[in-house]
Amino acid sequence: MKEDYYDILGVSKSATAAEIKKAYRKKALEYHPDKNPGDAKAEEMFKKAAEAYEVLSDSNKKAKYDQYGHAAFEGGGFGGGGMNMDDIFSQFGDIFGSAFGGGFGGFGGFGGGQRRVKGSNLRIRVKLNLEEVANGVEKKIKVKRKVQADGVTYKTCPTCNGSGQVTKIANTILGRMQTATTCTTCGGAGQIIDKKPSGADAQGLIAVEETVSVKIPAGVEDGMQLKVSGKGNGAPGNGIAGDLLVAIETIEHPTLKREGDNLHYDLYISFSEAVLGSSKEIDAIGGKVRIKLESGIQSGKILRLRGKGISSLNGYGSGDLLVHVNVWTPKELNKEQREFFEKMQNDENFEPNPAKSDKSFFEKVKDMFS
Repeated sequence: MKEDYYDILGVSKSATAAEIKKAYRKKALEYHPDKNPGDAKAEEMFKKAAEAYEVLSDSNKKAKYDQYGHAAFEGGGFGGGGMNMDDIFSQFGDIFGSAFGGGFGGFGGFGGGQRRVKGSNLRIRVKLNLEEVANGVEKKIKVKRKVQADGVTYKTCPTCNGSGQVTKIANTILGRMQTATTCTTCGGAGQIIDKKPSGADAQGLIAVEETVSVKIPAGVEDGMQLKVSGKGNGAPGNGIAGDLLVAIETIEHPTLKREGDNLHYDLYISFSEAVLGSSKEIDAIGGKVRIKLESGIQSGKILRLRGKGISSLNGYGSGDLLVHVNVWTPKELNKEQREFFEKMQNDENFEPNPAKSDKSFFEKVKDMFS
């Protein structure tokens, strides 16, 4: 079972953003590879702390995690999991400042200040029907992304001598102050183009079309965003590719309405069907289902088909399908029908006589959400 993010950082759910940042900095400094060379356990703890911070430092991701737990990041993730060293150093270097030799560098060169440039992210929108939302689905998506062209070569940046940073010294009233900024010539990569083939851009990248597989877990909602690491645009030199961000858009079902993990279906029946009882076929996830209506069923009755709703994103079972029975009252009657109902006006069987077991509208609504 995956460890709780709050436990990893040693903070409570009520911790402020500043407290979360401070806790992460403490953990990362404790398990940093420079301090623990060759220690696989320390490296694993370092990655766990970064993964926890990536989620808890983002208010939207934190809210999803608080509601759904780790299940919110399955199937490619909504922002956590599967982080590598390059992700960590490129995203969270500012947390450490000069704690490790003046810079938070790329994996394998922590103290030198050089960082591995990350390519830009790509964003796409994927439409899902209700069946795909309910059961989860794997989508094959064609993506146009930039990758390093074959035959491109790079050389050390002459401005920063490959460090990716330029040091400046300024005289102030407090004395000589030294600051390090990203090299504007190479953008922090430490390398610039030496030779590039025809068709490549100024960074040595070329556009290609690639099919990417995206696993979408059951229970996602409209507006959620998944991340497929490393499937965005590439970066020059020894940089790492950006991410592919997949925004979820759900297609409205013609008869089934979603509310959380539950589904609602409006069933209209005739007056005679309500009186005599009937068997009706209704829409459900995966096809039609048949339900039995007892004689004398009342309009407003809610039939609950357990487990016929949406699979929970956190993996705790499925919601229900709630069938709302509506008795359709005819608006026009022929002479024979009108005479029949006129005769029934004083018949005790046609007089409203709810039993104590018949729930009110408000009680039905309360049961629906219980």
